[in-house]
Amino acid sequence: MVFLASTYGALVGLLGQCAPKAGEGGGGSPLSGLWMIALIFVIFYFLLIRPQQKKQKQHQNMLESIKKGDRVVTSGGMYGTVIGVKDNVVVLKIADEVKVEFAKSAISSIVSKE
Repeated sequence: MVFLASTYGALVGLLGQCAPKAGEGGGGSPLSGLWMIALIFVIFYFLLIRPQQKKQKQHQNMLESIKKGDRVVTSGGMYGTVIGVKDNVVVLKIADEVKVEFAKSAISSIVSKE
């Protein structure tokens, strides 16, 4: 949170430098506005978009590596042991004689591997 606040402060400072001062005309280059927009897009890419894509790729790799015997947690918070894996369905054993089918995308993490 502190990092975002300091980044916001730096952006406000940069924007303040590009704005015309009181008493001056807006005689700056019209490209300076484009540079600022491009800079904001680059910052958004590295702070928001790229980390989210990386996290999504890691989650997809984790879903592909699920196999029988893994202990997993669903997005609803239910723990279970994988007893079967189909295309997009995972069968979990959550108690003795209780088997439940979940969508593979509902698995949030692997707790332990067998």
